Amino acid sequence: MREVIIIGSGPAGFTAAIYAARAQLTPLLVASSLETGGELMKTTEVENFPGFPEGIMGPDLMGKLQEQAERFGTEVIYDDAISIDIAGPVKKVTLENGGTVEASALIFATGSAYRTLGLAEEEALSGHGLSWCATCDGFFFRDKTIAVVGGGDSAMEEATFLTRFASKVYVIHRRDSLRASKIMQQRAFDNEKIEFVWNSDVVAILGDTEVSGVRLRSTGDGSERDLALDGLFVAIGNDPRTHLVHGLLDLNPDGTIALQGRSTKTSVAGVFAAGDVADPTYRQAITAAGSGAAAAIDAEHYLAARGTETAHAEQPGRGDLSR
Repeated sequence: MREVIIIGSGPAGFTAAIYAARAQLTPLLVASSLETGGELMKTTEVENFPGFPEGIMGPDLMGKLQEQAERFGTEVIYDDAISIDIAGPVKKVTLENGGTVEASALIFATGSAYRTLGLAEEEALSGHGLSWCATCDGFFFRDKTIAVVGGGDSAMEEATFLTRFASKVYVIHRRDSLRASKIMQQRAFDNEKIEFVWNSDVVAILGDTEVSGVRLRSTGDGSERDLALDGLFVAIGNDPRTHLVHGLLDLNPDGTIALQGRSTKTSVAGVFAAGDVADPTYRQAITAAGSGAAAAIDAEHYLAARGTETAHAEQPGRGDLSR
């Protein structure tokens, strides 16, 4: 049986593995059989991760994190966790290949998935003018014309932020009113760089190798028109990957895993959560990495305390002395 199992192979998962391995906890990291590396595998250049002043490609950064984790003794298996049993002191993870792995502590770092428009062009143009993160990629669109799809707080926040770089920001929304809070709406309405495109669905993203525009369809009369763009940001929400813990761990109203205070402790002893699966606010690679480090430290303290309790319980005569 292992001391620590980590589910998830993004910045949170691999950073947790680095810290756990250096603490000699011999962690096992369950990476996805198809999506190892998390959302950064879909990005091109990452310029805001500390330590890389010239920037680094997303897949290269994840490769370095994995290499560092393995250097200290992390074992990585490329399989998918399909169910977990965390009720008792031993945490059990069932894998898609039919096997089961066990540990005294579990770190859940499965991340979140941005909601997509469901268009065929999204996969090919992701990282090539198409983005789901303004704070990650806004810098690349200095003096460009771009658009944000969405009508909630996150879309207004993204659009307002992007006006720091872009010369023009369209907000494309399928209705004639926004879901965003009044204060977020007003900030966007007051910004002279932002123009709203109402009652419009994006039905196609134009461009062969880079985004060159979008095709819009009116939700009223069904007419279509093309809008020339240098970039497109999709801000229609994201979903934490919590399907494995539904009914097992407490969740926040937004769907993320609920944590105890500033720790990474969940509602079940010995189970910790890190990264976007527990973070509805920041959702950055560096904050995910930081929470991964915290989860490993919390797990180490949990195991140390549990070991001490076990040792005390096994001392001869302890039952008599405690009376």
